[in-house]
Amino acid sequence: MASRLDAPVFGAPSDYHGPDKWEVTFSWRYQKSDKHFVGHEYQEERTTEQSAVVNTINQAEVTATRKYAHGWRVGIGIPYLMAERSSPIRDANGDVIDRYVTQARGMGDVVVGVKKWIWDPATPTKGNIALGIGVKIPIGENNVVDTRKRIDTTTGAVTLTEQTVDQSIQPGDGGFGLVFDVQMYRRFASDRFSAFGTATYLANPEGVSGVQTYRSAPGEEVMSIADQYLVRAGIGWYPGAGWGLSLGGRAEGVPVYDVWGTNDGFRRPGYAISVEPGVTWTHGAHTVALLVPIAWDRARLKSVSDRENGTHGDAAFADYVILAGYARRF
Repeated sequence: MASRLDAPVFGAPSDYHGPDKWEVTFSWRYQKSDKHFVGHEYQEERTTEQSAVVNTINQAEVTATRKYAHGWRVGIGIPYLMAERSSPIRDANGDVIDRYVTQARGMGDVVVGVKKWIWDPATPTKGNIALGIGVKIPIGENNVVDTRKRIDTTTGAVTLTEQTVDQSIQPGDGGFGLVFDVQMYRRFASDRFSAFGTATYLANPEGVSGVQTYRSAPGEEVMSIADQYLVRAGIGWYPGAGWGLSLGGRAEGVPVYDVWGTNDGFRRPGYAISVEPGVTWTHGAHTVALLVPIAWDRARLKSVSDRENGTHGDAAFADYVILAGYARRF
């Protein structure tokens, strides 16, 4: 599933650039998920026989933030998803004989939140911590329908069926949620270097959306509204002329069990841990950023239905993700 939690982090908070009132950020996330994992085990045969399910995700997001005195910030993030899913069609012997593609695009779920820096950004300091909380509003469509193609292995007849697309490419998840956020940094060595960390958790208390999955396994008939999380930490170097280089680690995923609410319905719990190099450039009120998390460890965990059915489903992960962004202060 494409994460709805993050945009590129631009290093030191923009509050330190001066008494700006507004900041608008445009970000873009691209990923191609085509490597199947069961647990930590890479299913190489899916790549060899060209039977992998391939998700291609492009997600844009516009975030507008109003900054107030004493470190208070209020913002709204509006994502737009463009995704497609290519799936194999097998014959009676299990060989891949064709593929079909389903697509989904549209506005995703909107997040409105408030954040507060513990120490007033107007007072010079080497470090700071921000705490935030927000509400995810289920504006995005979670029941997008497209045509699925099937071939009868006996007669060769082609059947086209209108069904909901896979959960992984739905623009929305269908439930209200709470977003908890913490961000921190520490500058040192004459401000040429910094250490940073961020953590975001999306808690979805509603259990299921009621949208059909068309899966036959017990407990997987409808889509789950699952929690999500993102953790980042690393170091930055600022050589001058507005440039910043960073290197860190990143972990993002979907847990098996939600913080509260039921864990019913179908979900693909798992995580990806990545090495995340990045570069930023700031000129006046403008900042551009590019981050490329490269996968180091990936795992598809057993869901609640897997545990009840004695199975272990798989999931497709990306080798890398591209995160690009542009921020403008007003």
